[in-house]
Amino acid sequence: MRLGISSGLNHNGPEDWAAKHKSLGLGCVNFPVTYESGRDTYMAYKTAADKAGLIIAEVGVWRNTLAKDPAERDKWIEYAINQLKIADEIGAKCCVNVAGTPYGPRWDGGYRENFSEEAWDMTVKMVQEIIDTAKPKTAKYSIESMPWMIPTGPAEYAKLIEKVNRSEFTAHLDVVNMITSPERYFFNDKFLKECFTTLKGQIHSCHLKDINLKEEYTFQLQECACGQGTLNIELFAELATTENPDMPMIIEHLNTDEEYISSIKYVQNRLKL
Repeated sequence: MRLGISSGLNHNGPEDWAAKHKSLGLGCVNFPVTYESGRDTYMAYKTAADKAGLIIAEVGVWRNTLAKDPAERDKWIEYAINQLKIADEIGAKCCVNVAGTPYGPRWDGGYRENFSEEAWDMTVKMVQEIIDTAKPKTAKYSIESMPWMIPTGPAEYAKLIEKVNRSEFTAHLDVVNMITSPERYFFNDKFLKECFTTLKGQIHSCHLKDINLKEEYTFQLQECACGQGTLNIELFAELATTENPDMPMIIEHLNTDEEYISSIKYVQNRLKL
């Protein structure tokens, strides 16, 4: 595995960005700029990452490509297409988004209709359109697993991959986002094995964080920093490395550079990296 973080850290230009990640003992990065920054800028970041020996794990989209308004939906699909194109150009492992939703005010929110046949059909066609238009040669397009929109588990992810039916569409694994039940929480070691068995050969990037059961009723789970929950991080890293010795494992959802640096050190010490 190659450890990375979702933050670009506070930096002054591409060389400083790459140097800071390298100095922390990281092996991969999330791309900190978009196609809108212009080719000279994003290629400068690619060059800096290459010189530092850093794998570019992910190019993000994070836009609602299933927006209810047709003009907004087309706008964000075009954005995703361009992000996938630069992911391919810079040699990133994947370009990633969540499915999105047209069914409520929150673009990544949970709604009953997210699991309808209509949602499945829209998601499949949207992914196919992005891939078929961008025509990536090496980069993969991925939909991040989520608690309340497809795919919510490895079986749903395998179904989505089958329905999309494009070799350029593979899995981005966020295990914590899929831990949504007592069984998956208390037996997360079993669930981790299920994920890597079901999606074997299809996983191109992972998010690394932790999860904790709150004491309040009813069953409430809270995402947290590595070490503050109960996820079997050692097993996660072992399975990811078996899948791919250079598997990106991205620490995410912390608030400051200091928090990221602290989490990096914790994970490196715990996993003896």
